Amino acid sequence: MTEKITLATLNGLGQPDFTRIIGPVFEHSPWIAESTWPQRPFADLESLHRALCTTVENSGAPEQLALIGAHPDLVGRAALAGTLTRESTGEQASAGLNALSPDEIALFQKQNAAYQDRFGFPFIICVRLNKKAAILAGFERRLKNSRAQEIKTALEEIFKIAKLRLQDLMAD
Repeated sequence: MTEKITLATLNGLGQPDFTRIIGPVFEHSPWIAESTWPQRPFADLESLHRALCTTVENSGAPEQLALIGAHPDLVGRAALAGTLTRESTGEQASAGLNALSPDEIALFQKQNAAYQDRFGFPFIICVRLNKKAAILAGFERRLKNSRAQEIKTALEEIFKIAKLRLQDLMAD
């Protein structure tokens, strides 16, 4: 995200501009920002993040699953084709996922497929807080979880991603 904004400016925005700026914090899910807008003004970054996460937590299972499903596979087709969002491209690069060997790409694709087959949605991990080895270990560990555990874990990881994206967006 290149556009920086102060909290005071953000609090003063109308719903369309607030949604345009905050919408990308959650992958392809501007409804979260749109639904959270009426709760302005936010006292600080933490209260904004908490309000956005509460919107997700209070939404129904279909909305939560749609949010999870809006995320790309790690080292998946979109990454290899260069069609990820700007945010996801930078995040995957920060974990070194843009510089993998063909064997490593094949391993990620195998793990993505196994995870998708087991749970019906993509594996989500906050890659900015992890590196390649930790991500691969995460696949192994989390493939043993129940679907309910993985939905909860995926949302927790999405909230971490959102917090980092908000921090990138906000001016000091």
